[in-house]
Amino acid sequence: MSVLDQDRTAPRRGIDPAWALADYDLVCLSHLRWDFVYQRPQHLLSRCARARRVFFVEEPVRGDALPRLECSRRDCGVTVVVPHVPRDLDDDETEMILGSLVDDLIGGQRLGNYVLWYYTPMALGFTRHLVPAATVYDCMDELSGFWGAPRALRERERDLLRSADLVFTGGRSLYEAKRALRPSAHLFPSSIDASHFRQARGLQPEPPDQAGLGRPRLGYFGVIDERLDLELLAAAADLRPDFTFVMVGPVAKIDRATLPRRPNIHYLGQKPYAELPAYIAGWDVALMPFARNDSTRFISPTKTPEYLASGRPVVSTSIRDVVEPYGREGLVAIADAPADFVAAIDRALEPSRRGEWLQQVDAFLASGSWDHTWAQMESLIGAAVRANWATGAPRIGSCSTT
Repeated sequence: MSVLDQDRTAPRRGIDPAWALADYDLVCLSHLRWDFVYQRPQHLLSRCARARRVFFVEEPVRGDALPRLECSRRDCGVTVVVPHVPRDLDDDETEMILGSLVDDLIGGQRLGNYVLWYYTPMALGFTRHLVPAATVYDCMDELSGFWGAPRALRERERDLLRSADLVFTGGRSLYEAKRALRPSAHLFPSSIDASHFRQARGLQPEPPDQAGLGRPRLGYFGVIDERLDLELLAAAADLRPDFTFVMVGPVAKIDRATLPRRPNIHYLGQKPYAELPAYIAGWDVALMPFARNDSTRFISPTKTPEYLASGRPVVSTSIRDVVEPYGREGLVAIADAPADFVAAIDRALEPSRRGEWLQQVDAFLASGSWDHTWAQMESLIGAAVRANWATGAPRIGSCSTT
């Protein structure tokens, strides 16, 4: 029995506001792949899936002669939905087919009461006709600043900011930027699965591809793309040939030939989320060598609290959402120029204040968790669902109006 068929025999109640809060499903429209790096969408939606059905609809894969949906359930309960569309279609044809495929998903799963959760405003092009119980836009990045952003992205995001029942932002910079169009946006910055990353503070088996690398060992995990300052990485490696730089993560959107190649820089590729503490346990300092450009102007790196929970000193470039609050609180060292960056690494390697610093880290992280963040979001979604039922507000995607 296919994933699309397996729930068809389950009893489904009629649409009734008395149970709408408890029994809604969630359909997420994402520009990210579920099985790419484990980050904000995975943390939030895997928690959502503990109580309700969650369908994570990825961007289409082009190539099949006939349109189809490929659906597979992950261990966390999320069903990943990958649309397959013919290769030689223009944007309008692609959106028409995607709209039909999403209709098939909703009909096949009997989604009579569902919340639409957007990560990409571009999905408005094939979902405006839908009638959700509520609409959520979780704005985790300024996508218009990324390389290759679609021309229609800014206009569609304006529509979504104005029309969504709820807008969440993934960092303070984004929150301040989006408030002009959506004053009622909610700030939910990067949170932390502290127990997972605290494993790095204890003895961990050394991953074989890292075990033979020299010390001191300086590490980064995450996507390696246009957001990284590769010139800074190369310069730091040249200034400290006795340091070992470990880069863990997939290379995306940039030519691998542009990666700096030095004897003391090692690219280990993408690793499962479950294995990250074992890698971090073998680092002396964690790095965030981000470039300062349009793609990083509004980022709020999830890895900042993850590095800190791991108990590793952190050195970062002056990304706004890292400087405030982590730099201000003395939890992360901030430096931009290569000489300053390696000098900050030198200071981070000194053990003199480590015990005091860890106490500050734990006190700072104690108030945040993904469980708490999701609980707050879920409460807001439930209120929006109830308000829509109470007012009879139209919930179709008429997103070009305020």
